[in-house]
Amino acid sequence: MLMTPGPTAVPAPVRDAMSRDLINPDVDPEFHRIYDRLTDRLATVYEVDPDGATRDGSASPTRDVVVPGGEGILGLEAAIASLVGSGTEVLCLSNGLYGDGFADFVADYGGEATLVSADYDDPLPLGELESVLSDDDREFDLATMVHCETPTGTLNDLGPALDLLEAADGEILTVVDAVSSLGGVRVPTDRIDVCLGASQKCFSAPPGLTTAAISDRAWAAMAERDPHSLYTNFLPWRDTSEGFPYTHLTTEVVALDAALGLWLDEGLDAVRERHRTAAARCRERGAELGLEPYPDPERSSPTVTAFEVPGRAEELQTRLREERDVLLATGLAGLADDVLRIGHMGHNARVDRVDEAMDALEDVL
Repeated sequence: MLMTPGPTAVPAPVRDAMSRDLINPDVDPEFHRIYDRLTDRLATVYEVDPDGATRDGSASPTRDVVVPGGEGILGLEAAIASLVGSGTEVLCLSNGLYGDGFADFVADYGGEATLVSADYDDPLPLGELESVLSDDDREFDLATMVHCETPTGTLNDLGPALDLLEAADGEILTVVDAVSSLGGVRVPTDRIDVCLGASQKCFSAPPGLTTAAISDRAWAAMAERDPHSLYTNFLPWRDTSEGFPYTHLTTEVVALDAALGLWLDEGLDAVRERHRTAAARCRERGAELGLEPYPDPERSSPTVTAFEVPGRAEELQTRLREERDVLLATGLAGLADDVLRIGHMGHNARVDRVDEAMDALEDVL
């Protein structure tokens, strides 16, 4: 039983879609129709409209949705590679491993990264952010942040940080890693220039695809930057009407399209409510077992729960796998043996699946 916070369990209809005859993405028009339907479905999930129209009577921000072939980390690097060059000033707001990682990508592509960070169990450092933004000697081109830090289960409230960035300089582009939140909780895509997702988290499709919703001004900045990379470059994906930059991952595209079909049949509000209910049940069961959540429950994501188990995470993970055939995830980096994580996202965001995993954990404990 796969209950990790990505990759997640893939439901039978998605596996069935993957077993169909292979489509040649370079020459078969059917693949282009599937890809276009996929980006339209993703626009609904992102709550944006590529055509700038309206949905349900309310205005929807204009964003282009693209789906390059490559696991979700490709999107994080491609966003930086597409926007950052020598001397680009980037403010990296962080309270986790992936937030810190943005600064590494910036350095790799010749940019100047200013890391404004907090401890991994603290909220985003808004006071320090405000102080850095008020420095008249600093002008930032770009700001990066993470919506859900998967290694700790932290869901960041991005609104206050986006408020500060807009008040300080409305020209600062924003890049947000929403890989483990998109689809399970609302993401403020309308205020984000490059909003990144992936196939293997809340959509319950196999790993292998990056998703991105990109604003017009981000496209303009990428065109001005004119990156030389092909693979870590979003620009070639803006218009695929004449073909894709390279042979697309056909089976993964078909799988994600099928997964999103299930997601949309259920409905946006219903899916989010299912994630909230599953998360509440997981934390209720954890409290009954005397497990402390990491971080504060008020800042925990509805897609993943992290419990503190100092010095025991790897042992518990092994016993759960060997004795109960349930796979959970440990923490990462410095928290590798101190945090045990349960992924109640996508197909796994169901109370019965949470109870099955927590029953196994209770027996092992």
